[in-house]
Amino acid sequence: MRQPSVIARRVAAASVTLVVAAGTAACGPKDNDAKGAGGDSKPQKGGTLTVLNASPQEDFDPARLYTSGGGNVPSLVFRTLTTRNRESGAAGAKVVPDLATDTGRPSENATVWTYTLKKGLKYEDGTPITSADIKYGIERSFAAELSGGAPYLRDWLIGGADYQGPYKDKKGLASIETPDDLTIVFHLNKPEGEFPYLATQTQFTPVPKAKDNGTKYEEHPISSGPYKVVKNENDGERITLERNPYWSAATDAERKAYPDKIDVRSGLDSSVINQRLSASQGADATAVTTDTNLGPAELAKVTGDKALAARVGTGHFGYTNYIAFNPKVKPFDDPKVRQAIAYAVDRSSVINAAGGSSLAEAATTYLPNQKSFGYTPYDQFPAGASGNPAKAKELLKEAGHPNGITVTLTHSNDKNFETSPEIATALQDALKKAGITVKLQGLEDNDYRDKIHGVKTEPGFFLAHWGADWPSGGPFLAPIFDGRQIVKDGANFNTGFLDDKSVNDEIDAINKLTNLDEAAKRWGALDKKIGQQALTVPLFHPVYKRLYGSAVKNIVISDWTGVLDISQVAVK
Repeated sequence: MRQPSVIARRVAAASVTLVVAAGTAACGPKDNDAKGAGGDSKPQKGGTLTVLNASPQEDFDPARLYTSGGGNVPSLVFRTLTTRNRESGAAGAKVVPDLATDTGRPSENATVWTYTLKKGLKYEDGTPITSADIKYGIERSFAAELSGGAPYLRDWLIGGADYQGPYKDKKGLASIETPDDLTIVFHLNKPEGEFPYLATQTQFTPVPKAKDNGTKYEEHPISSGPYKVVKNENDGERITLERNPYWSAATDAERKAYPDKIDVRSGLDSSVINQRLSASQGADATAVTTDTNLGPAELAKVTGDKALAARVGTGHFGYTNYIAFNPKVKPFDDPKVRQAIAYAVDRSSVINAAGGSSLAEAATTYLPNQKSFGYTPYDQFPAGASGNPAKAKELLKEAGHPNGITVTLTHSNDKNFETSPEIATALQDALKKAGITVKLQGLEDNDYRDKIHGVKTEPGFFLAHWGADWPSGGPFLAPIFDGRQIVKDGANFNTGFLDDKSVNDEIDAINKLTNLDEAAKRWGALDKKIGQQALTVPLFHPVYKRLYGSAVKNIVISDWTGVLDISQVAVK
Protein backbone atom coordinates (compact mmCIF):
# COMPACT_ATOMS: atom_id res chain seq x y z
CA MET A 1 0.00 0.00 0.00
CA ARG A 2 1.73 3.29 -0.86
CA GLN A 3 1.77 6.63 0.93
CA PRO A 4 -1.10 8.87 2.14
CA SER A 5 -3.56 9.32 -0.73
CA VAL A 6 -3.21 5.82 -2.11
CA ILE A 7 -3.28 4.25 1.32
CA ALA A 8 -6.48 6.08 2.20
CA ARG A 9 -8.02 4.95 -1.06
CA ARG A 10 -6.89 1.36 -0.59
CA VAL A 11 -8.11 1.14 2.99
CA ALA A 12 -11.46 2.45 1.80
CA ALA A 13 -11.62 -0.20 -0.90
CA ALA A 14 -10.13 -3.04 1.04
CA SER A 15 -6.65 -0.84 0.69
CA VAL A 16 -4.70 -0.30 1.90
CA THR A 17 -4.55 -0.11 1.63
CA LEU A 18 -5.82 -0.15 2.35
CA VAL A 19 -4.14 1.48 2.94
CA VAL A 20 -5.53 2.45 3.56
CA ALA A 21 -4.40 2.98 3.92
CA ALA A 22 -4.21 3.56 5.88
CA GLY A 23 -3.25 0.31 7.39
CA THR A 24 -1.55 -4.36 14.55
CA ALA A 25 -2.09 -7.88 15.76
CA ALA A 26 -5.69 -8.39 16.76
CA CYS A 27 -9.18 -8.73 15.41
CA GLY A 28 -12.32 -7.23 16.88
CA PRO A 29 -13.21 -7.70 20.53
CA LYS A 30 -15.05 -10.82 21.63
CA ASP A 31 -18.42 -9.07 21.72
CA ASN A 32 -18.12 -8.34 18.01
CA ASP A 33 -18.05 -11.87 16.70
CA ALA A 34 -20.78 -13.39 14.54
CA LYS A 35 -22.90 -14.26 17.54
CA GLY A 36 -22.67 -10.85 19.17
CA ALA A 37 -23.53 -8.94 16.01
CA GLY A 38 -27.22 -8.27 15.49
CA GLY A 39 -28.45 -10.99 17.88
CA ASP A 40 -27.90 -14.70 18.22
CA SER A 41 -29.78 -15.84 15.12
CA LYS A 42 -27.87 -17.65 12.43
CA PRO A 43 -27.06 -15.44 9.40
CA GLN A 44 -29.34 -16.08 6.44
CA LYS A 45 -29.55 -15.06 2.82
CA GLY A 46 -31.68 -12.14 1.75
CA GLY A 47 -32.20 -8.42 2.29
CA THR A 48 -30.26 -5.33 1.25
CA LEU A 49 -26.93 -4.27 2.70
CA THR A 50 -26.24 -0.53 2.56
CA VAL A 51 -22.67 0.75 2.52
CA LEU A 52 -22.19 4.35 3.72
CA ASN A 53 -18.82 5.75 2.67
CA ALA A 54 -17.04 9.08 2.50
CA SER A 55 -14.93 8.34 -0.60
CA PRO A 56 -16.56 7.21 -3.85
CA GLN A 57 -15.48 3.88 -5.35
CA GLU A 58 -13.80 5.56 -8.32
CA ASP A 59 -12.26 3.76 -11.31
CA PHE A 60 -14.29 0.58 -10.83
CA ASP A 61 -12.17 -1.25 -13.36
CA PRO A 62 -9.94 -4.12 -12.15
CA ALA A 63 -7.01 -2.72 -14.12
CA ARG A 64 -7.17 0.66 -12.39
CA LEU A 65 -7.81 -0.31 -8.79
CA TYR A 66 -5.01 -0.44 -6.24
CA THR A 67 -6.47 -2.70 -3.57
CA SER A 68 -4.99 -5.05 -1.03
CA GLY A 69 -6.31 -8.58 -1.21
CA GLY A 70 -8.77 -7.72 -3.98
CA GLY A 71 -10.44 -4.93 -2.06
CA ASN A 72 -13.71 -4.89 -0.16
CA VAL A 73 -16.50 -3.74 -2.50
CA PRO A 74 -14.42 -4.73 -5.59
CA SER A 75 -13.95 -8.25 -4.24
CA LEU A 76 -17.70 -8.81 -4.50
CA VAL A 77 -17.49 -8.43 -8.29
CA PHE A 78 -13.90 -9.31 -9.16
CA ARG A 79 -12.43 -12.71 -8.33
CA THR A 80 -8.69 -13.23 -8.68
CA LEU A 81 -6.28 -16.17 -8.81
CA THR A 82 -5.79 -15.97 -5.06
CA THR A 83 -7.45 -13.94 -2.33
CA ARG A 84 -7.22 -13.17 1.38
CA ASN A 85 -8.50 -15.68 3.89
CA ARG A 86 -11.86 -14.35 5.10
CA GLU A 87 -11.38 -14.96 8.83
CA SER A 88 -11.02 -12.66 11.80
CA GLY A 89 -7.65 -11.74 13.24
CA ALA A 90 -4.31 -13.25 12.32
CA ALA A 91 -5.87 -16.12 10.37
CA GLY A 92 -7.13 -13.53 7.89
CA ALA A 93 -3.57 -12.54 6.96
CA LYS A 94 -3.10 -15.76 4.98
CA VAL A 95 -3.37 -15.98 1.20
CA VAL A 96 -5.71 -18.70 -0.14
CA PRO A 97 -6.89 -19.92 -3.56
CA ASP A 98 -9.74 -18.12 -5.32
CA LEU A 99 -10.17 -18.81 -9.04
CA ALA A 100 -7.15 -21.11 -8.87
CA THR A 101 -6.99 -24.56 -7.30
CA ASP A 102 -4.03 -23.56 -5.11
CA THR A 103 -1.88 -20.53 -4.30
CA GLY A 104 0.53 -21.28 -7.15
CA ARG A 105 3.27 -23.75 -7.97
CA PRO A 106 6.73 -22.14 -8.16
CA SER A 107 9.79 -23.28 -10.03
CA GLU A 108 12.84 -24.13 -7.95
CA ASN A 109 14.08 -20.52 -8.01
CA ALA A 110 10.61 -18.88 -7.83
CA THR A 111 10.93 -17.22 -11.23
CA VAL A 112 8.15 -19.28 -12.84
CA TRP A 113 4.68 -19.59 -11.27
CA THR A 114 1.97 -21.92 -12.58
CA TYR A 115 -1.74 -21.82 -11.75
CA THR A 116 -4.63 -24.12 -12.67
CA LEU A 117 -8.16 -22.72 -12.70
CA LYS A 118 -11.06 -24.47 -11.00
CA LYS A 119 -13.56 -26.12 -13.30
CA GLY A 120 -17.01 -24.62 -13.81
CA LEU A 121 -16.11 -20.93 -13.37
CA LYS A 122 -18.53 -18.58 -15.16
CA TYR A 123 -19.14 -14.89 -15.78
CA GLU A 124 -22.43 -13.13 -15.05
CA ASP A 125 -23.62 -13.95 -18.61
CA GLY A 126 -22.96 -17.67 -18.19
CA THR A 127 -19.88 -17.86 -20.43
CA PRO A 128 -16.88 -19.79 -19.06
CA ILE A 129 -13.88 -18.05 -17.48
CA THR A 130 -10.61 -19.07 -19.12
CA SER A 131 -6.92 -18.59 -18.45
CA ALA A 132 -6.74 -16.41 -21.58
CA ASP A 133 -9.18 -14.00 -19.91
CA ILE A 134 -6.87 -13.62 -16.92
CA LYS A 135 -3.91 -13.05 -19.22
CA TYR A 136 -5.87 -10.39 -21.09
CA GLY A 137 -7.05 -8.76 -17.87
CA ILE A 138 -3.45 -8.41 -16.74
CA GLU A 139 -2.26 -7.12 -20.10
CA ARG A 140 -4.87 -4.36 -20.28
CA SER A 141 -3.63 -3.08 -16.89
CA PHE A 142 -0.45 -2.01 -18.72
CA ALA A 143 -2.38 0.40 -20.98
CA ALA A 144 -1.66 4.05 -20.15
CA GLU A 145 -5.36 4.93 -20.21
CA LEU A 146 -6.05 2.29 -17.54
CA SER A 147 -3.23 3.18 -15.16
CA GLY A 148 -3.60 3.31 -11.38
CA GLY A 149 -3.11 -0.28 -10.29
CA ALA A 150 -0.22 -1.78 -8.36
CA PRO A 151 3.16 -1.44 -10.18
CA TYR A 152 4.56 -4.88 -9.37
CA LEU A 153 3.62 -6.67 -12.59
CA ARG A 154 5.51 -4.08 -14.62
CA ASP A 155 8.56 -4.68 -12.45
CA TRP A 156 8.33 -8.46 -12.07
CA LEU A 157 7.18 -9.86 -15.44
CA ILE A 158 9.75 -10.40 -18.16
CA GLY A 159 9.14 -7.69 -20.76
CA GLY A 160 6.79 -5.84 -18.42
CA ALA A 161 8.84 -2.65 -18.22
CA ASP A 162 8.40 -1.92 -21.95
CA TYR A 163 4.94 -3.36 -22.59
CA GLN A 164 2.26 -0.81 -23.55
CA GLY A 165 -0.88 -2.93 -23.23
CA PRO A 166 -3.05 -4.81 -25.75
CA TYR A 167 -4.51 -1.74 -27.42
CA LYS A 168 -1.06 -0.82 -28.78
CA ASP A 169 0.62 -4.24 -28.75
CA LYS A 170 -1.80 -6.95 -29.83
CA LYS A 171 0.83 -9.69 -29.50
CA GLY A 172 0.54 -9.49 -25.74
CA LEU A 173 3.08 -10.41 -23.09
CA ALA A 174 5.08 -13.51 -23.98
CA SER A 175 5.96 -13.92 -20.28
CA ILE A 176 2.35 -14.99 -19.58
CA GLU A 177 1.53 -18.33 -21.18
CA THR A 178 -1.85 -20.08 -21.40
CA PRO A 179 -1.17 -23.61 -22.72
CA ASP A 180 -4.85 -24.50 -22.24
CA ASP A 181 -8.07 -22.95 -20.93
CA LEU A 182 -7.34 -23.86 -17.32
CA THR A 183 -3.59 -23.20 -17.08
CA ILE A 184 -1.67 -19.94 -16.80
CA VAL A 185 2.10 -19.60 -16.37
CA PHE A 186 4.03 -16.48 -15.34
CA HIS A 187 7.72 -15.94 -16.14
CA LEU A 188 9.44 -13.43 -13.85
CA ASN A 189 12.72 -11.61 -14.31
CA LYS A 190 13.77 -12.31 -10.70
CA PRO A 191 12.76 -14.67 -7.89
CA GLU A 192 9.55 -13.60 -6.12
CA GLY A 193 8.43 -15.96 -3.40
CA GLU A 194 5.50 -13.68 -2.54
CA PHE A 195 3.85 -13.94 -5.96
CA PRO A 196 0.75 -15.58 -4.36
CA TYR A 197 0.16 -12.33 -2.48
CA LEU A 198 0.42 -10.30 -5.67
CA ALA A 199 -2.12 -12.58 -7.34
CA THR A 200 -4.76 -11.20 -4.96
CA GLN A 201 -4.60 -7.78 -6.69
CA THR A 202 -7.54 -6.94 -8.96
CA GLN A 203 -5.27 -6.88 -12.03
CA PHE A 204 -5.56 -10.70 -11.90
CA THR A 205 -9.31 -10.46 -12.53
CA PRO A 206 -10.44 -12.22 -15.75
CA VAL A 207 -11.72 -9.84 -18.44
CA PRO A 208 -13.34 -11.23 -21.61
CA LYS A 209 -11.65 -9.49 -24.53
CA ALA A 210 -14.91 -9.28 -26.50
CA LYS A 211 -16.54 -7.26 -23.70
CA ASP A 212 -13.66 -4.84 -23.15
CA ASN A 213 -14.63 -1.29 -24.09
CA GLY A 214 -11.60 0.47 -22.64
CA THR A 215 -12.19 3.33 -20.23
CA LYS A 216 -15.95 2.69 -20.28
CA TYR A 217 -15.52 -0.84 -18.92
CA GLU A 218 -15.79 0.50 -15.35
CA GLU A 219 -19.45 1.38 -15.97
CA HIS A 220 -20.36 -2.29 -16.28
CA PRO A 221 -17.42 -4.62 -15.67
CA ILE A 222 -18.26 -8.28 -16.32
CA SER A 223 -18.60 -9.99 -12.96
CA SER A 224 -16.74 -13.13 -11.95
CA GLY A 225 -17.85 -12.78 -8.32
CA PRO A 226 -21.11 -13.27 -6.40
CA TYR A 227 -22.50 -9.85 -7.38
CA LYS A 228 -22.81 -7.92 -10.62
CA VAL A 229 -22.98 -4.16 -11.20
CA VAL A 230 -26.46 -3.04 -12.22
CA LYS A 231 -25.83 0.69 -11.74
CA ASN A 232 -22.77 2.92 -11.35
CA GLU A 233 -23.58 6.60 -10.93
CA ASN A 234 -21.19 9.59 -10.86
CA ASP A 235 -17.99 7.52 -11.08
CA GLY A 236 -18.65 5.30 -8.11
CA GLU A 237 -20.63 7.70 -5.94
CA ARG A 238 -23.49 5.24 -5.95
CA ILE A 239 -23.07 1.62 -7.01
CA THR A 240 -25.87 -0.93 -6.95
CA LEU A 241 -24.96 -4.60 -6.89
CA GLU A 242 -27.27 -7.59 -7.33
CA ARG A 243 -26.64 -11.32 -7.37
CA ASN A 244 -24.68 -12.88 -10.22
CA PRO A 245 -26.86 -15.93 -11.04
CA TYR A 246 -23.88 -17.85 -12.47
CA TRP A 247 -21.65 -17.51 -9.42
CA SER A 248 -21.39 -20.80 -7.56
CA ALA A 249 -20.49 -21.19 -3.90
CA ALA A 250 -19.08 -24.58 -4.87
CA THR A 251 -16.15 -22.78 -6.54
CA ASP A 252 -15.82 -20.02 -3.92
CA ALA A 253 -15.04 -20.98 -0.34
CA GLU A 254 -14.36 -17.40 0.74
CA ARG A 255 -17.35 -15.17 -0.03
CA LYS A 256 -20.60 -15.83 1.84
CA ALA A 257 -22.82 -13.58 -0.34
CA TYR A 258 -25.70 -13.39 2.13
CA PRO A 259 -27.51 -10.17 1.01
CA ASP A 260 -29.58 -10.18 -2.19
CA LYS A 261 -28.60 -6.60 -2.97
CA ILE A 262 -25.82 -4.19 -1.96
CA ASP A 263 -26.33 -0.42 -2.19
CA VAL A 264 -23.05 1.54 -1.98
CA ARG A 265 -23.57 5.25 -1.26
CA SER A 266 -20.55 7.53 -1.09
CA GLY A 267 -19.62 11.20 -0.87
CA LEU A 268 -21.04 11.48 2.65
CA ASP A 269 -19.55 13.47 5.50
CA SER A 270 -17.89 11.20 8.05
CA SER A 271 -19.90 12.68 10.93
CA VAL A 272 -23.13 12.02 9.02
CA ILE A 273 -22.09 8.40 8.41
CA ASN A 274 -21.43 7.80 12.10
CA GLN A 275 -24.65 9.54 13.11
CA ARG A 276 -26.68 7.37 10.74
CA LEU A 277 -24.99 4.16 11.85
CA SER A 278 -25.47 5.15 15.47
CA ALA A 279 -29.19 5.83 15.03
CA SER A 280 -29.69 2.75 12.81
CA GLN A 281 -33.09 3.90 11.57
CA GLY A 282 -34.77 2.22 8.59
CA ALA A 283 -32.26 1.04 5.98
CA ASP A 284 -29.41 2.27 8.16
CA ALA A 285 -30.02 -0.63 10.55
CA THR A 286 -28.57 -2.89 7.84
CA ALA A 287 -25.72 -0.52 6.95
CA VAL A 288 -21.94 -0.60 7.33
CA THR A 289 -19.01 1.60 6.34
CA THR A 290 -15.76 0.45 4.76
CA ASP A 291 -13.86 3.75 5.05
CA THR A 292 -15.02 5.84 8.01
CA ASN A 293 -13.52 5.54 11.48
CA LEU A 294 -14.83 6.86 14.75
CA GLY A 295 -12.91 9.94 15.82
CA PRO A 296 -11.77 10.59 19.39
CA ALA A 297 -14.85 12.63 20.35
CA GLU A 298 -17.26 10.19 18.72
CA LEU A 299 -15.54 7.22 20.35
CA ALA A 300 -15.88 8.81 23.76
CA LYS A 301 -19.65 9.08 23.28
CA VAL A 302 -19.95 5.54 21.97
CA THR A 303 -17.90 4.07 24.81
CA GLY A 304 -20.41 5.41 27.30
CA ASP A 305 -23.30 3.59 25.63
CA LYS A 306 -23.14 -0.22 26.05
CA ALA A 307 -25.54 -0.88 23.18
CA LEU A 308 -23.49 1.28 20.79
CA ALA A 309 -20.17 -0.02 22.08
CA ALA A 310 -21.31 -3.54 21.18
CA ARG A 311 -21.66 -2.35 17.57
CA VAL A 312 -18.10 -1.17 17.15
CA GLY A 313 -15.76 -3.32 15.08
CA THR A 314 -12.09 -3.06 16.06
CA GLY A 315 -9.42 -3.79 13.47
CA HIS A 316 -5.69 -3.55 12.86
CA PHE A 317 -4.07 -2.99 9.48
CA GLY A 318 -0.37 -3.23 8.65
CA TYR A 319 0.45 0.47 8.91
CA THR A 320 3.09 2.57 10.67
CA ASN A 321 3.25 6.30 11.40
CA TYR A 322 6.78 7.57 11.89
CA ILE A 323 9.33 10.37 11.79
CA ALA A 324 11.51 10.33 8.67
CA PHE A 325 14.97 11.87 8.31
CA ASN A 326 16.84 13.01 5.22
CA PRO A 327 20.49 12.31 6.12
CA LYS A 328 21.64 14.60 3.31
CA VAL A 329 20.34 17.59 5.25
CA LYS A 330 22.27 18.91 8.29
CA PRO A 331 22.20 18.21 11.19
CA PHE A 332 20.44 14.93 10.33
CA ASP A 333 23.55 13.67 8.53
CA ASP A 334 24.88 12.89 12.01
CA PRO A 335 23.46 9.59 13.36
CA LYS A 336 23.80 10.88 16.92
CA VAL A 337 21.39 13.74 16.18
CA ARG A 338 18.87 11.27 14.78
CA GLN A 339 19.34 9.03 17.80
CA ALA A 340 18.89 12.00 20.14
CA ILE A 341 15.51 12.76 18.58
CA ALA A 342 14.54 9.08 18.90
CA TYR A 343 15.32 9.21 22.63
CA ALA A 344 13.50 12.53 23.10
CA VAL A 345 10.18 11.36 21.63
CA ASP A 346 7.33 11.12 24.13
CA ARG A 347 5.12 8.39 22.65
CA SER A 348 2.47 8.86 25.30
CA SER A 349 1.82 12.42 24.16
CA VAL A 350 1.88 11.29 20.51
CA ILE A 351 -0.68 8.57 21.25
CA ASN A 352 -2.90 11.15 22.96
CA ALA A 353 -2.57 13.45 19.95
CA ALA A 354 -3.60 10.57 17.69
CA GLY A 355 -6.83 10.09 19.63
CA GLY A 356 -5.76 8.02 22.60
CA SER A 357 -4.80 4.42 23.22
CA SER A 358 -8.08 3.13 21.74
CA LEU A 359 -7.10 4.54 18.33
CA ALA A 360 -3.32 4.19 18.34
CA GLU A 361 -0.71 1.75 19.64
CA ALA A 362 2.87 2.81 20.39
CA ALA A 363 5.51 1.54 17.92
CA THR A 364 9.24 1.04 18.36
CA THR A 365 9.67 -1.18 15.27
CA TYR A 366 9.15 -0.15 11.68
CA LEU A 367 7.28 -3.34 10.83
CA PRO A 368 3.74 -3.55 12.24
CA ASN A 369 3.32 -5.82 15.24
CA GLN A 370 1.74 -8.73 13.36
CA LYS A 371 3.20 -12.17 12.89
CA SER A 372 2.67 -12.20 9.12
CA PHE A 373 5.03 -9.23 8.73
CA GLY A 374 7.72 -11.00 10.69
CA TYR A 375 7.32 -8.66 13.65
CA THR A 376 10.41 -8.92 15.85
CA PRO A 377 10.23 -6.79 19.02
CA TYR A 378 13.07 -4.32 19.43
CA ASP A 379 13.68 -0.83 20.72
CA GLN A 380 17.05 0.42 19.51
CA PHE A 381 16.77 3.71 21.40
CA PRO A 382 14.65 2.94 24.49
CA ALA A 383 13.04 6.11 25.74
CA GLY A 384 10.20 4.62 27.74
CA ALA A 385 6.65 5.79 27.30
CA SER A 386 7.42 9.47 27.90
CA GLY A 387 10.90 9.96 26.40
CA ASN A 388 14.42 10.24 27.77
CA PRO A 389 15.47 13.90 27.38
CA ALA A 390 18.63 13.39 29.48
CA LYS A 391 19.95 10.74 27.08
CA ALA A 392 19.00 12.95 24.14
CA LYS A 393 20.98 15.89 25.58
CA GLU A 394 23.97 13.60 26.16
CA LEU A 395 23.97 12.52 22.49
CA LEU A 396 23.56 16.09 21.25
CA LYS A 397 26.59 17.10 23.32
CA GLU A 398 28.62 14.24 21.81
CA ALA A 399 27.52 15.47 18.38
CA GLY A 400 28.89 18.96 19.13
CA HIS A 401 25.63 20.63 20.14
CA PRO A 402 25.96 21.25 23.91
CA ASN A 403 23.42 24.07 23.72
CA GLY A 404 20.88 22.10 21.73
CA ILE A 405 19.70 22.57 18.16
CA THR A 406 16.91 24.27 16.23
CA VAL A 407 15.22 22.20 13.50
CA THR A 408 12.12 22.37 11.28
CA LEU A 409 9.51 19.61 11.27
CA THR A 410 7.41 19.37 8.10
CA HIS A 411 3.89 17.97 8.40
CA SER A 412 0.54 17.95 6.65
CA ASN A 413 -2.26 20.31 7.59
CA ASP A 414 -4.76 17.57 6.80
CA LYS A 415 -6.67 16.61 9.96
CA ASN A 416 -5.82 12.92 9.80
CA PHE A 417 -4.38 12.45 13.33
CA GLU A 418 -1.32 10.85 11.69
CA THR A 419 0.88 13.39 9.92
CA SER A 420 -1.16 16.38 11.07
CA PRO A 421 -0.59 19.39 13.36
CA GLU A 422 -1.68 17.51 16.51
CA ILE A 423 1.14 14.99 16.16
CA ALA A 424 3.67 17.65 15.18
CA THR A 425 2.82 19.79 18.20
CA ALA A 426 3.18 16.83 20.57
CA LEU A 427 6.65 16.16 19.20
CA GLN A 428 7.55 19.84 19.41
CA ASP A 429 6.70 19.89 23.12
CA ALA A 430 8.58 16.68 23.89
CA LEU A 431 11.76 17.62 22.03
CA LYS A 432 11.88 21.01 23.75
CA LYS A 433 12.67 19.17 27.01
CA ALA A 434 15.80 17.78 25.35
CA GLY A 435 17.02 21.19 24.18
CA ILE A 436 15.69 20.70 20.66
CA THR A 437 13.71 23.69 19.41
CA VAL A 438 11.28 22.57 16.73
CA LYS A 439 9.77 24.97 14.23
CA LEU A 440 6.68 23.60 12.50
CA GLN A 441 6.13 23.78 8.74
CA GLY A 442 2.57 22.80 7.92
CA LEU A 443 1.65 22.27 4.27
CA GLU A 444 -1.57 21.54 2.45
CA ASP A 445 -1.72 17.79 1.85
CA ASN A 446 -0.87 17.82 -1.88
CA ASP A 447 2.06 20.18 -1.32
CA TYR A 448 3.20 18.10 1.63
CA ARG A 449 3.24 14.87 -0.40
CA ASP A 450 5.00 16.51 -3.34
CA LYS A 451 7.66 17.95 -1.06
CA ILE A 452 8.49 14.84 0.97
CA HIS A 453 8.59 12.57 -2.10
CA GLY A 454 10.79 14.76 -4.28
CA VAL A 455 14.51 13.95 -4.15
CA LYS A 456 15.37 17.64 -4.61
CA THR A 457 12.71 18.96 -2.22
CA GLU A 458 12.68 16.40 0.59
CA PRO A 459 13.06 18.15 3.96
CA GLY A 460 15.42 16.93 6.65
CA PHE A 461 12.81 16.12 9.30
CA PHE A 462 9.17 15.25 8.60
CA LEU A 463 6.19 13.07 9.46
CA ALA A 464 5.37 10.10 7.24
CA HIS A 465 3.43 6.85 7.18
CA TRP A 466 3.36 3.61 5.24
CA GLY A 467 0.85 0.82 4.74
CA ALA A 468 1.13 -2.72 3.44
CA ASP A 469 0.23 -3.85 -0.07
CA TRP A 470 -0.14 -7.27 1.52
CA PRO A 471 0.62 -8.60 5.02
CA SER A 472 4.33 -9.25 4.67
CA GLY A 473 7.59 -7.47 5.39
CA GLY A 474 8.49 -7.31 1.68
CA PRO A 475 6.22 -4.51 0.48
CA PHE A 476 6.88 -2.74 3.77
CA LEU A 477 10.67 -2.69 3.86
CA ALA A 478 11.74 -2.84 0.20
CA PRO A 479 10.13 0.41 -1.05
CA ILE A 480 11.53 2.34 1.93
CA PHE A 481 15.00 0.83 2.37
CA ASP A 482 16.07 -0.86 -0.91
CA GLY A 483 18.67 1.40 -2.49
CA ARG A 484 17.71 0.29 -5.98
CA GLN A 485 14.24 1.77 -5.46
CA ILE A 486 15.49 5.33 -4.99
CA VAL A 487 13.63 7.36 -7.61
CA LYS A 488 15.36 10.54 -8.76
CA ASP A 489 12.64 11.72 -11.13
CA GLY A 490 9.24 10.97 -9.63
CA ALA A 491 7.82 9.90 -6.28
CA ASN A 492 10.62 8.56 -4.09
CA PHE A 493 9.76 6.59 -0.93
CA ASN A 494 13.28 5.64 0.19
CA THR A 495 13.37 8.88 2.15
CA GLY A 496 16.55 7.95 4.04
CA PHE A 497 18.36 7.29 0.72
CA LEU A 498 19.64 4.03 2.17
CA ASP A 499 21.67 2.09 -0.37
CA ASP A 500 23.36 -0.60 1.69
CA LYS A 501 24.54 -3.64 -0.29
CA SER A 502 23.98 -5.98 2.64
CA VAL A 503 20.38 -4.77 2.96
CA ASN A 504 19.77 -5.02 -0.79
CA ASP A 505 21.26 -8.51 -0.89
CA GLU A 506 19.13 -9.69 2.04
CA ILE A 507 15.98 -8.39 0.33
CA ASP A 508 16.92 -10.43 -2.75
CA ALA A 509 17.62 -13.51 -0.64
CA ILE A 510 14.28 -13.30 1.18
CA ASN A 511 12.42 -12.78 -2.10
CA LYS A 512 13.65 -16.20 -3.22
CA LEU A 513 11.88 -17.92 -0.33
CA THR A 514 8.52 -19.54 -1.06
CA ASN A 515 8.11 -20.59 2.58
CA LEU A 516 6.35 -17.43 3.76
CA ASP A 517 6.78 -18.24 7.46
CA GLU A 518 10.54 -18.49 7.01
CA ALA A 519 10.52 -15.29 4.94
CA ALA A 520 8.64 -13.48 7.72
CA LYS A 521 11.38 -14.30 10.25
CA ARG A 522 14.00 -12.90 7.89
CA TRP A 523 12.00 -9.69 7.32
CA GLY A 524 11.81 -9.20 11.09
CA ALA A 525 15.55 -9.62 11.50
CA LEU A 526 16.19 -7.18 8.65
CA ASP A 527 13.88 -4.62 10.23
CA LYS A 528 15.88 -4.82 13.45
CA LYS A 529 19.15 -4.38 11.55
CA ILE A 530 17.92 -1.33 9.63
CA GLY A 531 16.51 0.18 12.82
CA GLN A 532 20.03 0.63 14.16
CA GLN A 533 20.62 3.39 11.60
CA ALA A 534 17.86 5.63 13.00
CA LEU A 535 16.64 6.67 9.56
CA THR A 536 13.12 6.62 10.96
CA VAL A 537 11.54 6.89 14.39
CA PRO A 538 8.44 4.65 14.56
CA LEU A 539 5.67 6.38 16.50
CA PHE A 540 2.44 4.36 16.40
CA HIS A 541 0.18 1.95 14.55
CA PRO A 542 -3.44 3.06 14.05
CA VAL A 543 -6.43 1.11 15.38
CA TYR A 544 -9.64 1.21 13.37
CA LYS A 545 -12.93 1.63 15.23
CA ARG A 546 -16.01 1.48 13.01
CA LEU A 547 -19.72 1.36 13.76
CA TYR A 548 -22.13 -0.96 11.98
CA GLY A 549 -25.92 -1.10 11.92
CA SER A 550 -27.96 -2.78 14.64
CA ALA A 551 -29.26 -5.51 12.29
CA VAL A 552 -25.90 -6.44 10.76
CA LYS A 553 -24.63 -9.95 11.50
CA ASN A 554 -21.51 -12.04 10.94
CA ILE A 555 -18.78 -9.49 11.58
CA VAL A 556 -15.38 -10.57 10.27
CA ILE A 557 -12.36 -8.26 10.60
CA SER A 558 -9.02 -9.67 9.50
CA ASP A 559 -5.47 -8.49 10.04
CA TRP A 560 -5.12 -8.20 6.26
CA THR A 561 -7.46 -5.21 5.92
CA GLY A 562 -8.32 -4.20 9.46
CA VAL A 563 -11.89 -3.40 8.43
CA LEU A 564 -15.21 -5.21 8.28
CA ASP A 565 -15.32 -7.68 5.37
CA ILE A 566 -18.62 -7.12 3.58
CA SER A 567 -18.30 -10.42 1.73
CA GLN A 568 -19.17 -12.07 5.06
CA VAL A 569 -21.95 -9.78 6.28
CA ALA A 570 -25.58 -10.86 6.64
CA VAL A 571 -28.58 -8.63 7.28
CA LYS A 572 -31.20 -11.30 8.05
